[in-house]
Amino acid sequence: MEAEPEVVLISSLHAADSPRLQSENLDHARMLAQVEGELPPVVVHRRTMRVVDGMHRIRAALLRGEEQIEVRYVDVPEQELFLLAVRLNAHHGLPLSSADRRAAAARILTSHPQWSDRAIAAATGLAAKTVSGIRQGNATDLAPPETRIGRDGRRRPLCAAEGRRSAGELVKANPRTPLRQIAKLAGISLGTAADVRDRVLRGEDPVRNAKARSESFESAPVAEIKTAELADHRSAAMMMRILLADPSLRFNEPGRELLRWLGSRIIESGDWQAMVDEMPTHCTGTVADLARRCGSSWLEFAEELENRYRASA
Repeated sequence: MEAEPEVVLISSLHAADSPRLQSENLDHARMLAQVEGELPPVVVHRRTMRVVDGMHRIRAALLRGEEQIEVRYVDVPEQELFLLAVRLNAHHGLPLSSADRRAAAARILTSHPQWSDRAIAAATGLAAKTVSGIRQGNATDLAPPETRIGRDGRRRPLCAAEGRRSAGELVKANPRTPLRQIAKLAGISLGTAADVRDRVLRGEDPVRNAKARSESFESAPVAEIKTAELADHRSAAMMMRILLADPSLRFNEPGRELLRWLGSRIIESGDWQAMVDEMPTHCTGTVADLARRCGSSWLEFAEELENRYRASA
């Protein structure tokens, strides 16, 4: 659950590392000062007491002559504070200007060059194409990263051909290597690993006639991920870790709400073993029925997600 807000002295807070080129808009602060009722708590980094989001609300409180303000603490690494500030400011309150968003994207590209264009776009509210243009315009003499981190939190090689070659070598060394292991070691999607293995076993080049350009850094298509393979090779905890690392979920309230919702409903096969022996006999039929109904609802949920994915492809 999200931490409850706390009241602190405004004098104890430190100014935000704001993504706004012009830190404060006094007219906006005056407007907030006239709002009746409570404003949302200011977001503050607990360890440093640095404001992450809410400088206008603080200014409004000072204009009303208040010395205290309600805050909600966050506990994230300091290097993620600017990213969180961008995300919060980009999607609510006084909108970031186009110049603010572009400047924020340029800064994130410097601090996190391994992030994909789409991951940065999700954080700043820019189009991925715009982020790509900023990346190219800010190119330096530094060697580019060999991989990028996509919106799903997974690393992928910038050159898909290199990932295919690595996978091809793994298949040649041991054709029985599980697809999941090949995909992980080579940094490619499960579907690409399957394609590479088929090509190698047919004696074909794993790269020829395949997409050798840079991959778009997104999750492997739903159609490539078979339910049985997931059950065999990926635990629910592992998949949850992938979602928890996804910037487009971590840095906004709807995303965090989704993560909390999923986290409270996950059950692994080993979780219920002890419950079987402890279950009162007269309850077993009802609980078994309940489990089937819940399972059916999850399957409907999965099918709806897959249908939506296919419709958008």
